[in-house]
Amino acid sequence: MSLSRVVLALAFVLMSEPWDRIALIAVAGLTDFMDGWLARHKKSESTAGALFDPIADRIFVLVAISTYLVEGQLSTAQYFVFLTRDLATAVGFLVAKGIPALRPAVFRARMLGKIVTVLQMITLLAIILLPELTEILILAIGVVSAASIVDYTIALWRGRTRSSTA
Repeated sequence: MSLSRVVLALAFVLMSEPWDRIALIAVAGLTDFMDGWLARHKKSESTAGALFDPIADRIFVLVAISTYLVEGQLSTAQYFVFLTRDLATAVGFLVAKGIPALRPAVFRARMLGKIVTVLQMITLLAIILLPELTEILILAIGVVSAASIVDYTIALWRGRTRSSTA
């Protein structure tokens, strides 16, 4: 299911009709939810799935907001606020893998990260359906992203502490 979001990202660029894009965003959100739900309920969570699922999400969001940026529906500042958590998480992952004491820490989905993803999907829809809400939703993404970055950092630090004492 994760791979479907990569295909949906390509379709997002190729389709310019608002209702087509709304359908693509809805399907991407639904496949993300179903993917996680099925993995938990069927007890079929895998390392590959845990890695590829967020990458597929990020690809879909990046392609969608890049499309909106090119089309003038997002400003450059809004674009980067939208990506703040994703960029910080990517940098954090690279830093953690480069520092021996942090290598044992495991990156897992966290509630604030999930909230950011939901806000991102809502904002992708609002840009089409209710563009007057775009500014406030991007502000919300920025605030929750900042909290998420702090949350991930604390979790990483605690994971390091547990791993080194175990």
